[in-house]
Amino acid sequence: MEIIEYHPRPDQLVYTFGGSAPVLSVRPGTALKLWSEDAFNNALTSVHDVSGERVDLAFINPQTGPFYVEGAEPGDTLALHIADLTPARSYGASATVPFFGGLTSTDRTATLQEPLPDITWIYHVDTERRTVGFQSRLGDFGVALPLEPMLGTVGVAPPGGEVRSALVPERFGGNMDAPDVKPGTTVYLGVNVEGALFSIGDGHYRQGEGEACGTAVEGAMHSTIIVELIKGGAPAWPRLETDYHWMAVGSFRPMEDSWRIGQLEMVRWFGDLFGLHRLDAYQLLTQTALAPIANAVDANYSVVVKAPKALFPAVDAYGGLHANLRRRAAELR
Repeated sequence: MEIIEYHPRPDQLVYTFGGSAPVLSVRPGTALKLWSEDAFNNALTSVHDVSGERVDLAFINPQTGPFYVEGAEPGDTLALHIADLTPARSYGASATVPFFGGLTSTDRTATLQEPLPDITWIYHVDTERRTVGFQSRLGDFGVALPLEPMLGTVGVAPPGGEVRSALVPERFGGNMDAPDVKPGTTVYLGVNVEGALFSIGDGHYRQGEGEACGTAVEGAMHSTIIVELIKGGAPAWPRLETDYHWMAVGSFRPMEDSWRIGQLEMVRWFGDLFGLHRLDAYQLLTQTALAPIANAVDANYSVVVKAPKALFPAVDAYGGLHANLRRRAAELR
């Protein structure tokens, strides 16, 4: 397996999906060892740093990429297998940001409410124990939480020449903030432009479902990604596969439309997997699906619709590609 390492300089980071020239061309089957910066661009390194003074809103959620995948054409399916995610720093940052988050007034949910105070929390990473340490800022409480690295953003260039902010999740992927985008997961994305032009970033050392305050434990990340290409069969919305679940991600507003998108995409996938009529798939999904909220704070909200594999006859999605990628990922260790 060809292995390519890429560590971007600050001036090589991008802040959109679409609109940027590729940094590298890669062949399907390649393993990429990548470094990505945290969502704050490393502006918050101490509890004394506050976002309003340190974070430049023009340079948040930096992405590593985009990468041109040889042979990828519109209508194809890009498969990205996350083989490994390792924190690149000994600390991660989170914050309450004025007029941002799920439990505050925002520009879209406008109320006569004072902004939340601008406060930063620093979580220290213990690599041996695989924990991140929470310490209260307004009291005297601390707890070590399990380290659970994930990627907040993974996506391709949108169709039609669109350029979308790296803060936005949509059918091209993007800032989905789904905790299931973690080691052992294969992400399937529909290709919209020649070469796919995918990027990754927004590493989280851990995050609860919903990302309630709007920021996870944000941290720079070392990522190992195996790139594969399936000719044709592009899903309408991002799909995820693990050893235990098939999943679809819907991202829109209002949140019920995100849920509907994810449900419909899973109905389509059930049709592919089991040869079901869509109404049979709809009925079966109704009795089996899980639907955690991935984010309730971004420009669009994201809902993950999950089908537990253990409930169904054994079938292979995309010709068993996920299992094949899992084996290849094990060879990299």
